Amino acid sequence: MAHKASQGATKLGRDSQAKRLGLKRGNNQVVKAGQIILRQRGSKYFLGKNVAFGKDFTIFAKKEGKIRFYQKKKKNFYGKSKLKTFVEVVPLK
Repeated sequence: MAHKASQGATKLGRDSQAKRLGLKRGNNQVVKAGQIILRQRGSKYFLGKNVAFGKDFTIFAKKEGKIRFYQKKKKNFYGKSKLKTFVEVVPLK
């Protein structure tokens, strides 16, 4: 029997590509309709006015305007209130 493993395939090197999640535009930045504001897994940030979810929970602008982040108390399934962060686009005047 051999005392060393043969020159087979390595057991390393199976790390996945980074998904580039997170904020793409900051507070008070101007966005056009359709521009991505942030990418996320699940609903870490919630929808305000003039924004929508993509199929992978990406939040994008529906109208042109300034981005605004704000926190609001929201009840969970059990009735307990927690502070949640919302994203909205305020139209330019």
